[in-house]
Amino acid sequence: NRYFAVMIVVVGVLALASASRYYLVTWLGERVVAELRNQVYRHIIRMPPGFFETTRTGEVLSRLTTDTTVVQTVIGSTVTQALRNILLTVGGIGLLVYSNPKLSGLVLLVVPLVVVPIVVFGRKVRRLSRTAQDRLADVSGRAEETVNAVRTVQAFAQEEREATTFAAASEAAFQAAAARAKARSMLAAVVITLVFGAIVAVLWMGGQDVLAGRITAGELSAFVFFATVVASAVGGLSDIVGDLQRAAGATERLFELLDSEPAIRAPAAPLALPERTAGEVRFEAVRFAYPGHPERIILDGLDLAVRPGESVALVGPSGAGKSSLIRCVNRLVEPTSGRIFLGDEELAHLGAAALRRARR
Repeated sequence: NRYFAVMIVVVGVLALASASRYYLVTWLGERVVAELRNQVYRHIIRMPPGFFETTRTGEVLSRLTTDTTVVQTVIGSTVTQALRNILLTVGGIGLLVYSNPKLSGLVLLVVPLVVVPIVVFGRKVRRLSRTAQDRLADVSGRAEETVNAVRTVQAFAQEEREATTFAAASEAAFQAAAARAKARSMLAAVVITLVFGAIVAVLWMGGQDVLAGRITAGELSAFVFFATVVASAVGGLSDIVGDLQRAAGATERLFELLDSEPAIRAPAAPLALPERTAGEVRFEAVRFAYPGHPERIILDGLDLAVRPGESVALVGPSGAGKSSLIRCVNRLVEPTSGRIFLGDEELAHLGAAALRRARR
């Protein structure tokens, strides 16, 4: 009865430890991803409109959602599996060396042969994972653009054309994912062949030793058991490496957003303006073109002065530069050339916060 009571306690401790591990690891993954997502979002909303001229909204949303989910999966489950398999591998190798140094030497000879394909295929999987994430972002971008303009699509009867374009993007994403899966399957095949091939060789050599009376059948059975544990752990590591490389590709895409620098930089020592100012707004030979279309000049040599208290109407067809002029005043975009003044101070010398206070 005492032994059964101890077993019940052990089962309870195991259940509690497993539940705690699952909760803590999942909590950690969600916490890390939430912080990463917040950091990326905080950076994105501070980027000037020119950034979104060259980066599609769907691409940004894909990185904020899909890529962060991939990272969360790795942190929440793959890392713990990796730690478990590493412990099994190290512990199993220790038991192999303890039980039979001669046969364990053969097993250890296979380790470098296993590491090489893991490194080679791991790099390939990382590259293909990045490509697959990019193609998936294309699908999200295409869907986002079409849904936002669905009234226009329907007004011009372009539903079939948009469906065909989306299907092409979806097929490209599938092909990229299939290429990644193929590389991962090849890695698993190579690792399993090497690892379990080594076990077959161990069985052959061990059988010879049993026949020669150098070891007993029980010793060989124990060694094969330990070798199987090591082989299974190493085989699991090959799958885990694929998951880690996929997460590495997703992380690269996230850090590309974090590392992107705004085209409009704050001056090293921005000038401070009073809370309110009555200075005039003056344009001197201002030229402007959007980064995505540098060949199309929106403002060409604009000279304009708006005095304090004066109301000026900007009149012109769509695309004439009315909104672009206002964006230049707000420093949402920078003129290609020329200067803009608020009172006696050039806007380029003012900090965004000071400028916005002056506009109130």
